[in-house]
Amino acid sequence: METLLIFLIITSIPVLIGLMKIFEKAGQPGWAAFVPFYNAYIWLKVIEKPMWWYLFILIPFINIFMLFLMLVETAKTFNKNELKEQALAVLVPFYYFPYLGFTEKEKYQTKEERPVFKKTKIREWTDAIIFAVVAASIIRMFIFEAYTIPTPSMEKSMLVGDYLFVSKFTYGPRMPNTPLSFPFVHHTLPLTKNTKSYLEWIRFPYHRFFAFKKVKNNDIVVFNYPDGDTVATNYQNQSYYALVRNYGWQNVNNPHYIPPGHNIPMGEVIARPVDKRENYIKRCIAVAGDDFEIRDQQVYINGQKAVNPEKLQYQYFIVTKSGTYLTKRELERLDINDDDINMYFNSISNSGFHNYVIINMLQISNADSLIGSDEYGRLGILTLTAKNAEILKRSNRTDKVIRLVYKAGIANPGNEIFPFDQVNYPWNQDNFGPLHIPAKGETVKLNMKNIAIYKRIIDPYEGHQLEIKDNKIYIDGQETDSYTFKMNYYWMMGDNRHNSADSRFWGFVPEDHISGTPLFIWFSRNKDRSLTNGGIRWNRIFMIPE
Repeated sequence: METLLIFLIITSIPVLIGLMKIFEKAGQPGWAAFVPFYNAYIWLKVIEKPMWWYLFILIPFINIFMLFLMLVETAKTFNKNELKEQALAVLVPFYYFPYLGFTEKEKYQTKEERPVFKKTKIREWTDAIIFAVVAASIIRMFIFEAYTIPTPSMEKSMLVGDYLFVSKFTYGPRMPNTPLSFPFVHHTLPLTKNTKSYLEWIRFPYHRFFAFKKVKNNDIVVFNYPDGDTVATNYQNQSYYALVRNYGWQNVNNPHYIPPGHNIPMGEVIARPVDKRENYIKRCIAVAGDDFEIRDQQVYINGQKAVNPEKLQYQYFIVTKSGTYLTKRELERLDINDDDINMYFNSISNSGFHNYVIINMLQISNADSLIGSDEYGRLGILTLTAKNAEILKRSNRTDKVIRLVYKAGIANPGNEIFPFDQVNYPWNQDNFGPLHIPAKGETVKLNMKNIAIYKRIIDPYEGHQLEIKDNKIYIDGQETDSYTFKMNYYWMMGDNRHNSADSRFWGFVPEDHISGTPLFIWFSRNKDRSLTNGGIRWNRIFMIPE
């Protein structure tokens, strides 16, 4: 925040000094340039614009756009009508305004005194495009932005193919870390593979403007991927830190290293600022200060059972009799998409031949042990809501087809589950914690056991240098046994509990990563169906996610 204030002061003082001289050239009191609010009133008189503009000057974030307009209109009062001249007024007013104010050859002119400037068609289109881009960029940055749901981690609350508007102002708009960026793209330039879409000549520290509400338990939240501060360019869809745990630091940071079972090298390793990390959408399960735990798939907050989302999903074993199966029509009736059945695997067990639908980390031996020695025929694993699981159990085809509907349990390898220390924290997706969610101002005692939980908070989230030497903890070169948190933290999980890369896999979400919350779904497309056969989910259009 201090860096941001210093930058604003350094750039605004020359602008105000230049504006003072411009006011004087226009016959207005120069001292008015240094009086907040009154200076805007005088400025509108100088550029001869209606006083109703003042209302927009008072509206947060809209006033940024109004400032750009007023800078351009001020240049026009000195008969500066060329695009490059007006660009100087917008991009470097701390240079251009003192020039206009102090240079004697530059004369202020009223509308009546200025010669008529006739724009060419190209100039009219250029101005219109610039106007639209600036306005849309401000809206996208501070007010709302369009997103799409690419993965099934939030099903059935939010579906793959949902297009939604996300409110940036609900939790308070963030000042962008990297304000110099190509419009309407995230971190990579269009038509390129790894070219950055932003410049880091100016980098602002984290600052959040006023908020309408705080993040609460069970809110659906859009945030920047915490593990995304570093990426291997050829494996950007995977956590860099998971790659390091799997293949070793030296291998992952070797651009020519090809992991076993893959055919492309790692590529360059790059770092990204917070606002340019991948966007994720999950449900906030626990907020700062909460005690969080999962016992046999049930979440507990502060020792009490958490309220489960209505459309919460788990994976279920569906075992049918030999030679029988669930039809596509039955799956569609239950709204089971192709994403709910990821891949097929054939296996021969002691009881005969079976078709297994294997999802995520389910081991084949687990499926075999479920079947036992009886000839069950076909075993599937489907992702279902509790309601749909009950429908299957009570189906009128149960006696003829389905032998068993059983909620699956998944055990994950120790290097996948946060905090990646199975000796001290033998947790998995279905049994996790207890874990305290850090709050701003809280102090925690550090030791060699719990440092695994807090090391990413200390470095890199809060920007300290953490070192461990001879079983001692050093922060910024000083030995310590405690740490006071500078930010609030949150715990995010998907509603599709067995198919979601969430906080159970990478830990806490810092408050400076919080981007917004969904406003409403404006379009929804089911990619598994044709447009004439349920491809457009009309019932979800204009729906508010919850």
